[in-house]
Amino acid sequence: MAEIIQKDGIWAFGGDALRLTPGRDKNVSVLRRTLGELDVPLGALAGISFEQGPRSGRLRLRLRDGADPLLHATGGRLAETHDPYQLAVEPDRYGVAEYFTDEVRDALLLEQVPNTPVNGYLLPGPRLPLSVSAGDGTAGFDGERVRLEWNWKTEDTKAAAGPRTLALADILAVEWQPSAGLENGHLRFRVRGAPARVRAKYDPNAVELWGFKRDPLMALVAAAVQARLPHPSTAVPPAPPAVEEPEADHDALLRRLRELGELHREGVLTDEEFAMAKQAVLKRM
Repeated sequence: MAEIIQKDGIWAFGGDALRLTPGRDKNVSVLRRTLGELDVPLGALAGISFEQGPRSGRLRLRLRDGADPLLHATGGRLAETHDPYQLAVEPDRYGVAEYFTDEVRDALLLEQVPNTPVNGYLLPGPRLPLSVSAGDGTAGFDGERVRLEWNWKTEDTKAAAGPRTLALADILAVEWQPSAGLENGHLRFRVRGAPARVRAKYDPNAVELWGFKRDPLMALVAAAVQARLPHPSTAVPPAPPAVEEPEADHDALLRRLRELGELHREGVLTDEEFAMAKQAVLKRM
């Protein structure tokens, strides 16, 4: 058994699987704490690396393509702090981290684990039932149905349609996109017969995300649904999502200012958050 214990978490390797336990330190992300302990079979790994730094190092696991529904659902857009397959290592544990890395690498060689894509998920995805409140709504999933409910911050016409229940059989794909810069993020479900070209703010099959603390948890809902959709190796490739009409840069900045003002008046943004966000937009103008 090889084991490394850090404030960021505990990684243990028993020869045929790794157990990843998130730490209880306040700096551990809410996504990793909510996801909880992971058992990663050796056959799901494509490799492991350890990078030293002057203040801290980092252990990284690389999974085989298609092995984990969370990585597939997030498509490389998961921030480093939320990635459950990374572990921050303190300098006085660099030797332990190097030993741990060698043990996993030796096992991969001994078992001749290929680094090629897999044709089925080797991890089960987040535990169910699952319900997350963030952005303009709440998304819940029980394994058979997705339930979308709206809050007081939801756009009026979207909220007027009431809660949505989506059968898993009707869901073609799930998209999770974090907010970036001036662009809001979303959790969107591509449903049979639904129009594809609608902004998340108005889409009754999407939750709009504004970049706040709980937003990354929507990635867990995406992963839980993805784990029960056809595996990407066997599914017929869906048509690429329609790109929303780009707005003139000036118009987009004005729209962002209006949205920030609404969030500030509604109490979603504090005075300090509003001032910082507004200043960033004004600099772009």
